[in-house]
Amino acid sequence: MSEKKKLRVATTSLAGCFGCHMSLLDIDERLFTLLEHIDFDRSPLTDIKTVSPGTDIGIIEGGLCNAENVHVLREFRQNCRILIAMGACAVNGGLPAQRNHLPLTTILEEVYHTSPGLANGMIPNDPELPLPLNKVHPIHEVVKVDYFIPGCPPSGDAIWKVLTDLLAGREPTLEHGLMHYD
Repeated sequence: MSEKKKLRVATTSLAGCFGCHMSLLDIDERLFTLLEHIDFDRSPLTDIKTVSPGTDIGIIEGGLCNAENVHVLREFRQNCRILIAMGACAVNGGLPAQRNHLPLTTILEEVYHTSPGLANGMIPNDPELPLPLNKVHPIHEVVKVDYFIPGCPPSGDAIWKVLTDLLAGREPTLEHGLMHYD
């Protein structure tokens, strides 16, 4: 009997708090079961910095607040057969999008010129820094997203359910009890 090929899974965090990756770890002992069926490619869990072509599943947490986020997202979409938006920031911009009601120039002025603690504060203008976007965007505004795992953060059970559905060849579904916003 031939052994089934493991799926390659890549993950990354864009403009978010990394809470969704913590929820991925909340799968607990089931991670060992999951690792029987998948290999992690680019991920903070592996410290691999690029996503390999032909990756089966890409999981993105966080929204888009700068040019580097957009570059990473497009790299994932290009190299991943299935792309999953995980958590409120990836799904709808989340907490980082609360800045969207203010112009970016106002925010930069407040942080670098008005706030106490920065003597002679200057707005950074270094070519090494990614250019900020005028607004924070959810990832589906830039690339096609195949599945969404809502929550802030989503529960380990919700992440487990989506991944095991995909491993079994089923369309992922999340019942009401698996979605939490607390």
